[in-house]
Amino acid sequence: MSTQYPQTRLRRNRFNAFSRNLVRETTLSPHDFIYPVFIIDGENQKQPIESMPGQYRVSLDNLLILAKELIDLDIPAIALFPNIDNSVKTPQGEQAFNPLGLIPKAVRILKKHYPELGVICDGALDPYTSHGQDGIIDGKGYVLNDITIDALCKQAVVCAQAGADVIAPSDMMDGRVGEIRKALDANNFINTQILAYSAKYASHYYGPFRDAVGSSSQLGKADKQTYQMDPANTDEALKEVDMDIAEGADMVMVKPAMPYLDIIYRVKQTFKTPTFAYQVSGEYAMQKMAIDAGVLSSDTILESLMAIKRAGADGILTYFAIDAAKALSKK
Repeated sequence: MSTQYPQTRLRRNRFNAFSRNLVRETTLSPHDFIYPVFIIDGENQKQPIESMPGQYRVSLDNLLILAKELIDLDIPAIALFPNIDNSVKTPQGEQAFNPLGLIPKAVRILKKHYPELGVICDGALDPYTSHGQDGIIDGKGYVLNDITIDALCKQAVVCAQAGADVIAPSDMMDGRVGEIRKALDANNFINTQILAYSAKYASHYYGPFRDAVGSSSQLGKADKQTYQMDPANTDEALKEVDMDIAEGADMVMVKPAMPYLDIIYRVKQTFKTPTFAYQVSGEYAMQKMAIDAGVLSSDTILESLMAIKRAGADGILTYFAIDAAKALSKK
């Protein structure tokens, strides 16, 4: 009777917890996570983001409390995104490179109190423009590439002067990584890293994020398809990544994550370079709302992050970072 069954039984290694741990091919730890945070002016502010349950816009005093929690959970880095008042938004987005602006102020405070926490600053103009686009537009609403890069370079230098460890250009302008690298080096920020949003798709999963930074009302019915990537394209993503690496990117990113696991895999397999993924606001909102409604178990959080890591991501920007780190500490 035994001859009816295989000698090789893959279930043997699944029988005990210790052997499951030993043969596990992919692991998650809090060191894999970057926590994206939305910040606002004022004091003692913690504004709920309706489209992202469990996430808040926080003032800088509460940002420090949050930073301490990240350190205690061994989460190595935080990514900052501003929500500024509409009255100071302009067509050129000059607040992006105001040395006294909200983001530089936040960076200085974080680095003063928690220098060990990595601080990542976004490189884009959409939180600052009156039209909600990531760059400076012409009379027809087209985002101009080179003049936008000039503004991004100023933004990068201002953030680096404040103490930012990483500049993360998310704008998708052609050639911006190389110019930002030159600007940083010219100002003696040779060790300031660049995490390039290299394959950033024109996705419908960004809606809650735009609510959180306050750019959705400015953008209106306009879209970003003339600079963000077509979701149908994969080879183009490799070209984007290749260009960014050649221009000096230290790390590259695919955004969104779950709908683009194939892109993460291809990038990592092709370039063998530090590869990151952004589990974006829409991905977070879908899971969080389903969990809160009892439709899904909270265990889906770690499963979704494992899928991103398994595809090849070395690090993951995720709004689940705190929940995931706590869950991992219990395992």
